[in-house]
Amino acid sequence: MTTTTDDAHEAPAAHPRFAAALRELGLGELAGRARRFPEATRTAAEAAAAIGCELSQICKSLIFAADGVPVLVLMDGASRVDLDRVREELGAEKVTRAKADVVRETTGYAIGGVPPFGHRTRTRVLADRSLLAHDVVWAAAGTPYAVFPMPPKDLVATAGATLVDVREPSA
Repeated sequence: MTTTTDDAHEAPAAHPRFAAALRELGLGELAGRARRFPEATRTAAEAAAAIGCELSQICKSLIFAADGVPVLVLMDGASRVDLDRVREELGAEKVTRAKADVVRETTGYAIGGVPPFGHRTRTRVLADRSLLAHDVVWAAAGTPYAVFPMPPKDLVATAGATLVDVREPSA
């Protein structure tokens, strides 16, 4: 049996640490369903274009600082997070977008590749209800080059997220 050089050396799509987290959660099969792209998909629009899905089917994993404490917000790719709603939901005085070093320190991943779970440290997780509008959503698999599909209800449960309404109102 012969294999082509490309097949023999093709790297797994999911980040190794995220693939290990999936196995620990009993979700190892998801690592095999991850897709890797030759170009980075750091934005929701880039990911949706690469996958061929609706922008709202992308699950963004965004880290904010609520009174200095990191919190993860899972949001559909077509929407923006309303910081006032997050602040109210958390009972915080101030909520800001976390800086890149805080994101990496908290999650173990760089901005653009943060998965919805499997992070270095445990944080509070909020998931916007808009994610439930689809049968499947796509989330980062630990790198800006890889995504994986998952039913949103399963994703929210696995992330230990609280369902909330924190997206900016539509214009």
